Amino acid sequence: MEFNRQKFIAAIGASPQETPHNFQIFETVASTNQTLWQLLEGNAPPRTVVIATQQTAGRGQWGRHWQSAPGGLYLSLALFPKVPTQLAAGLTLCSAWGIATALRDKGIPVWLKWPNDLVLSGRKLGGILTETRVQQGKIAKAVVGVGINWANSVPETGINLQSFLENNPVSPITSLEILAAVTLMGIVSGYQYWQEKGIDHLLPAYENILTNMGQTVTVDGQAGVVVGVCARGNLRVQICQTGVATPVEISVEPGTISLGYR
Repeated sequence: MEFNRQKFIAAIGASPQETPHNFQIFETVASTNQTLWQLLEGNAPPRTVVIATQQTAGRGQWGRHWQSAPGGLYLSLALFPKVPTQLAAGLTLCSAWGIATALRDKGIPVWLKWPNDLVLSGRKLGGILTETRVQQGKIAKAVVGVGINWANSVPETGINLQSFLENNPVSPITSLEILAAVTLMGIVSGYQYWQEKGIDHLLPAYENILTNMGQTVTVDGQAGVVVGVCARGNLRVQICQTGVATPVEISVEPGTISLGYR
């Protein structure tokens, strides 16, 4: 599947927000994040974008392989946030929230699964991988990578957007290029919201479309209920301990427990 640059730029031009202009579009790359880091080493400017319709060595969270079959959207955006490293989780949260919100605004009922999955009809539509470079205690450069299933094959727990829209023609997103434009502007708008409003405003908005709110989980053999997400990106879980009247809230780091799909 070829990516039509002119169609993509036309879709970007319809957006009122400040938009990136340095687009690097490929049919196949090992990884859009890796390609973008190489461009940044060559002094590419902030807001540089790499897009591909196939990856041969895509990566997910914690080094997992990301299935990147032809026909999907694989996009990475460079940002220079210059924020303290302890705020790094905000990059992933604002990107996930921004993309989901942009898609919802186009009629697609996307939800979030903590911390970085896009969910549609209870199945995985896409995911986000944020990587950073730190200088003097601050995030000097960041790459936000996104994979979204468009017309590619997906595993049983996944869903691609084209098949969803064939049965639910509710959205003006009718091509991979328009999806790329909406996704990119979702990242930009989410990032701007986080930068301008801060994590205290972002978290309630993120939690409002989080499928895991109220979910029963087990942490170290103890039953608990998800009650939110903290500023560092950890999951807030209330544990009901035997003989203790008031639930105890604990913080669970990403990758510690599996939430599954429901």
